[in-house]
Amino acid sequence: MKTSKITYLGNLRTEAVHLKSGNTIITDAPPDNNGKGEAFSPTDLLATSLGSCMLTIMGIVAQRNNINIEGTTIEITKVMEANPRRVGEIIVEFSMPANNYSDKEKQLLENAANTCPVAKSLSAELKQTVIFNY
Repeated sequence: MKTSKITYLGNLRTEAVHLKSGNTIITDAPPDNNGKGEAFSPTDLLATSLGSCMLTIMGIVAQRNNINIEGTTIEITKVMEANPRRVGEIIVEFSMPANNYSDKEKQLLENAANTCPVAKSLSAELKQTVIFNY
């Protein structure tokens, strides 16, 4: 089954439609690459996908083990490299709710994050820096 359909709207902007739900995402080239930066850039989505995937897999593990992670937030920092132009590093910084997690719970959650499908699909050349703040 096809996942999405992407249309070029002009002016370095695209619209991606998730075919099953009809949800849409607009992308715009960033200002440092001739765009307006008025929406996520494709590389922003790449970096954001990593954090979203990590949190989703953590949610699955948390449900399975009765661990409350509701309210967890992530801040993503994307670091671009110039030659060749690519994402060189993604910094994923978790802010966990004050739930007095045990060492075992922390290990389960951190392992879930670090083994999510997006993390495992990215090139080994792309540095993934993951920080957990409990």
